[in-house]
Amino acid sequence: MSPEEQKILRNLKDENSKNRAFNDLVNLYKQRLYWHIRKIVISHDDADDVLQNTFLKVWKSIDNFRSEAGLYTWLYRIATNEALSFLKQKQKRSILPLNDVSEYLVETLKAENHFSGDEIQQKFQEAIIRLPEKQRLVFNMKYYDDIKYQDMSKILDTSEGALKASYHHAVKKIEEFMRNQA
Repeated sequence: MSPEEQKILRNLKDENSKNRAFNDLVNLYKQRLYWHIRKIVISHDDADDVLQNTFLKVWKSIDNFRSEAGLYTWLYRIATNEALSFLKQKQKRSILPLNDVSEYLVETLKAENHFSGDEIQQKFQEAIIRLPEKQRLVFNMKYYDDIKYQDMSKILDTSEGALKASYHHAVKKIEEFMRNQA
């Protein structure tokens, strides 16, 4: 754990400095968590909502944080779970079949006015969206966030070997999708 994280955790345990420490925590991680969530839910507005829910959950459960897990890992786990729960709730409220979350996300990507990429980037994002949920998570965490398999294993509660296999399969599926779109 970094010295900055240790300081924040110490201050979070002190009622006199808890609010300021939580603001420091939010400022330290909000951008990384936002982009992690955004890659899962695609929509900017949805990502903002999920990020807010993530930090609410962190605030409510910070006293239960066990420091043997890294703060960063714990936050990413909460953010991941909140984003996946959000998608499941969205799916329940709609008439989407259980396996069509990817279609919803592709449509969201195409309609998203905050996406500034070119056609190839859009196809790349679509390829990622069409991956099975676990492969999509693993690919995004490895490719974009450069999260080590060891940390990812703690975040997703999965073995490192399974994560490496998921990443490998994801890369192959993305390559195939991109070849077929050419």
